[in-house]
Amino acid sequence: MTRREAAMSNFLKGYNCSQSIILAFEDMLPVDKDTLSRMASSFGGGMGRLREVCGSVSGMFMIAGLLYGYAGPETGQIKADHYERIQELAHRFEEKHGSIICREMLGLGVHRDSPVPEARTNEYYRKRPCAEIIGDAAEILEQYITENPLA
Repeated sequence: MTRREAAMSNFLKGYNCSQSIILAFEDMLPVDKDTLSRMASSFGGGMGRLREVCGSVSGMFMIAGLLYGYAGPETGQIKADHYERIQELAHRFEEKHGSIICREMLGLGVHRDSPVPEARTNEYYRKRPCAEIIGDAAEILEQYITENPLA
C-alpha cells in the first residue's frame, strides 16, 4: 500500500485528517502509534473544527518536525532552514489546492464550526474531498522526503 493509499484508508476508517497522514508515515517516526494519534487528534477539521489550517497540512508539518526539525531553543540558521522547509511544503500543497485553509478548500463560510463532528456516512464521504486532499498531502510529503534524504 502506498502512503497515499494508507493515508486515505486511515481517513475512511474514521481517523481525522491529521491523524490520517501522520499514521501513514508512522514507520518512519520515532514515536509510537498511540502517541502519534493523540498528538494529531487536536488538528482535525482545521484544528478542532475551527476550519483553519487543514489537518493534513498540520500532519505534514508535524512529520517534517519529527524527521528534520530541531530540538533546542534555536534562533539562527537551523530555525530558518526548518521554516523554509515548512514553507516549501505549504507552497507545494497550495499549488495543488489553492490554499492550506480548511474552510477555503471546503467552500465553507464559517470560521468556527460546531465542535461535534459529522457522522461518517457514505453521504459524508461523497460530499467531502478530504480523502483526496489527505492523499495529496501524503504524496507531497513523500516526494519531499525522497528529494531530501534523512541524514
